[in-house]
Amino acid sequence: MFSFIFALYVLIELTFWFIVSWIVLAVCYPFDKGRKAVHWCSKMICMFFWKVPPTWKQRVEGLEHIDPKKSYVITINHQSMADIISLYFLPLNFRWVSKEEVFRIPYIGQLLIAHGDIPIQRGRASEAMAKVVNDGKMWISRGASIAIFPEGTRSKDGEIHRFKQGAFALAKEAGVEILPVVMDGTRNIFKPKSYWFNWKHRLTVKVLPPISAERVATTDTADMAKEVQEMMTEALAQVRMQN
Repeated sequence: MFSFIFALYVLIELTFWFIVSWIVLAVCYPFDKGRKAVHWCSKMICMFFWKVPPTWKQRVEGLEHIDPKKSYVITINHQSMADIISLYFLPLNFRWVSKEEVFRIPYIGQLLIAHGDIPIQRGRASEAMAKVVNDGKMWISRGASIAIFPEGTRSKDGEIHRFKQGAFALAKEAGVEILPVVMDGTRNIFKPKSYWFNWKHRLTVKVLPPISAERVATTDTADMAKEVQEMMTEALAQVRMQN
């Protein structure tokens, strides 16, 4: 019963912010090329989602590593769709890189379009990387960060697997820092094998120290991908030991 009521609340909230987001985009577009105002609307959607259930707990660590005035390439481990709404705890204006199928989901897809997120076609690696680099550099030039799941797909077992190189190629091309972020708890937002919400849900978001643009520029892209993967894998293990 509570899951149904909360799902209805989420639908109403999503509808409200869907309308507001497009109005804000139309009004602010001429003088807000970085879409900070639309990003704020998306942040409100996510914050209202997380903060309403009184038994849900969130822990966010490492915000001191973030300079809100900088643009980053943000790398996140991917466990579920809840990863997307969890990243809005960060005080950054960012654009998502996501498979184009997500852009076809009612409401969600149109919100991603309004937000300015970057759709890519999986299975076309060279074309996808080119689009990530080109569109990513455009948004970074407008003061935004780019958020990418470097695994390229969801982890089926919750562990971090081999990283693809797109995020790291973008960081090198754009001359920006890489900001690794580890999440734990997004896989169990629902009870096992059901669509009922887990009311004892716990979420942890941990921001790791950024890797300098100078280091990104002088390190081989494949080596950087492997190094960040190892760093995030170790951090995820530490987070789980604390929970």
